[in-house]
Amino acid sequence: MDMPEGFELACVMEREDPRDAWVSAQYPTLMDLPQGAVVGTSSLRRTVLLRALRPDLKIEPLRGNLDTRLRKLDEGQYSGIILAAAGLKRLALNDRIRHIFETDQMLPAAGQGALGIEICTGRTDLLEALKPLVHSRSWLAVAAERAVSRAMGGSCSMPLAAHATLSGQVLSLRAAWGNPEGEASLVTAHISGQVNDLQQAEALGDEVAADLKRGGAH
Repeated sequence: MDMPEGFELACVMEREDPRDAWVSAQYPTLMDLPQGAVVGTSSLRRTVLLRALRPDLKIEPLRGNLDTRLRKLDEGQYSGIILAAAGLKRLALNDRIRHIFETDQMLPAAGQGALGIEICTGRTDLLEALKPLVHSRSWLAVAAERAVSRAMGGSCSMPLAAHATLSGQVLSLRAAWGNPEGEASLVTAHISGQVNDLQQAEALGDEVAADLKRGGAH
């Protein structure tokens, strides 16, 4: 979340679908699963959100690259698995998607579906060359989300979700945190505000993180 000295983010490109996808051979949606069914994911974020939706399910680890995860599903190790819609779409595996979760069900991870290009600081030639790839609205949303993660000390091992949308110049940011070891309810936070630059977007992210901490997230 923090760039090492000597590097900077040159651009964030237009975001692909940031949502999570349900993949299953038998069941059209998560809600169609029988009680006690096995769902595969190694994401702590998805684990806590799944438990909030279906506490009766059994959640088992799912590791490996995309092909490996799909093979394990096809072998019958899981009733269904949850993957990023963006990865499936980018690899032309749209036909494996049975259902895409709306963000009020499964809040995405910070930056999910967005690609950024990192360069060495001071490479003005690269900054200029990459300008056509900049998608300002995606960058503003991702900056707010990443600020939440940064303030929470977040990484892929934290049960944290953050997702921002823009309507005109008004950015709406939602975040959620859950305890993967307990039965406690999710801690959620939401804020909206006008943003004109990355600094304002990041400031909203810091506010949401502070609200999460006040609610008991750590």
